[in-house]
Amino acid sequence: MRWTVKPKPEQESIDQLSEALGVDDLIAQLLIQRGITNYDEAKAFFRPELSHLHDPFLMKDMHKAVDRIEQAIANQENILVYGDYDVDGTTSVALMSSFLMETYPNVATYIPDRYAEGYGISFQGIDFAADNDIGLMIALDCGIKAIDQIAYAKKKGIDVIVCDHHRPGLELPDAVAVLDPKQEDCAYPYKELCGCGVGFKLIQALSAKQGKTIDDLMLYLDLVATAIAADIVPITGENRVLAYYGLLVINKNPRTGIKALINQTKKRELTITDVVFIIAPRINAAGRMKHGQHAVNLLTETDFAQAQQFASEIELFNTERRSLDQEITQEALVQIQENQEEDKFTSVVYNQNWHKGVIGIVASRLTETYYRPTLVFTKSGDKLAASARSVKGFDIYNALEGCSDCLEQFGGHMYAAGLTLLEEQYETFKNQFEKVVSETIDPILLKPEISVDAKIQMDQITSKLMRILKQFAPFGPGNMTPIFMAEGLKDTGYARGVGEGGKHLKCSVYRSGSEPIGGIGFNLGNKIDKVKGVQSFDAVFSLDENEWNGTVSLQLKLRDIR
Repeated sequence: MRWTVKPKPEQESIDQLSEALGVDDLIAQLLIQRGITNYDEAKAFFRPELSHLHDPFLMKDMHKAVDRIEQAIANQENILVYGDYDVDGTTSVALMSSFLMETYPNVATYIPDRYAEGYGISFQGIDFAADNDIGLMIALDCGIKAIDQIAYAKKKGIDVIVCDHHRPGLELPDAVAVLDPKQEDCAYPYKELCGCGVGFKLIQALSAKQGKTIDDLMLYLDLVATAIAADIVPITGENRVLAYYGLLVINKNPRTGIKALINQTKKRELTITDVVFIIAPRINAAGRMKHGQHAVNLLTETDFAQAQQFASEIELFNTERRSLDQEITQEALVQIQENQEEDKFTSVVYNQNWHKGVIGIVASRLTETYYRPTLVFTKSGDKLAASARSVKGFDIYNALEGCSDCLEQFGGHMYAAGLTLLEEQYETFKNQFEKVVSETIDPILLKPEISVDAKIQMDQITSKLMRILKQFAPFGPGNMTPIFMAEGLKDTGYARGVGEGGKHLKCSVYRSGSEPIGGIGFNLGNKIDKVKGVQSFDAVFSLDENEWNGTVSLQLKLRDIR
């Protein structure tokens, strides 16, 4: 691991903010590093308000989208709500369909089959719409690149509204309205909404026309927060407001389906991290192992007994997903080792029998192991499909653009993407991808980085500091959990390995003149020799609370030691 300490802001700026807020220098420094430089910005950060959300009609084509939906309702047309099979897509479909069905019955939902249809708007889905006399299709978390499919829908007499957040290509689909804040000519102030977030802006606009307020939409924010967490979009600006209030809904009054999922866990209060690791994988498991419609059914169910049944089925899907994930990851690691590819700039593996539903997770696991831009391929019909994952600081979408002559289609973000190609193009693509990455990546990015917010003295670690840091939540990209670095630490003699095979490190540390404080380092059991019996050591960590026998104490959540 390489430790990178963020530059400390100018002391004058720290002093000004510290005085304005009545906080110490450390808190002022952390805020400035997050782009918060005055009292009003700090107030908005610590006290998010729904009134801080932008006017949805600032988004390009929003008026067109609202007018077309109102027309469909007035004409008693059938509306199809269409979305991707992952968390962002299924929550988007649940949000839009449940909102429309509050006042209008002629609404159906459609999630494409991951294996038979693949990602995005499918010709099969459009045929379904035509066969069921659909006049309007609202596509969520997909559609921005569906040029041919939307042209096909138009020939069939079906209008399409696109609600997407992925990068547009050079050509836009010929839809009635294209809602995507990443369009260059879209003046919407916040560009980082997830697909469900774009869908929420549409229902915000529709409800405004109905005379409703933003408070009337609170019940939908558990879905939006779940999508924000799962899609790893920045938790800044508008996303921070949506995530903050969405978590309140999840913890106080979640929809029936989410409540059924939470009831299967032992958690009393969920953080955004819990949503990422507990709620999102279960919703995702439906589309990975069976069909995404199972997730929509759960998220729109209002009868708790039925929701519990749906949640139990999804739990079985998730158990199966975990087993496959572990098995395929091991096979992929062996493939990399046998092909002696550990020293390459990329990791690209393929097995025609790997389950398409878990290759994205496997790509993430391989990236954690070798820390390289990674693609995992499997057979999908008569083509190969892959999930791509990147390392911090490297845009894998741009790298795929550099190989586009080998690809049938691709789409995604800076750090995650999907693609398909013809099997005969696999070796050519693999070599070209390695070449593009090797020529464009800074080699330093191939070593995992821990970004340190600030150096800290042990006597600065107090309950008061912890109380303030908890108010920085919800954490995520753009507002990560603060990471600190302390130097010259000593072991009290307590250091030991815990867990199976001593996998984790438990210790108690101090610096001359300071009180000892406990620390836990998950997967750092192999670093015990850097703590035990040495004169001193440095550590990077976040601050955490440890509850044991009813007593809550501060502890260091160790990230690395040297």
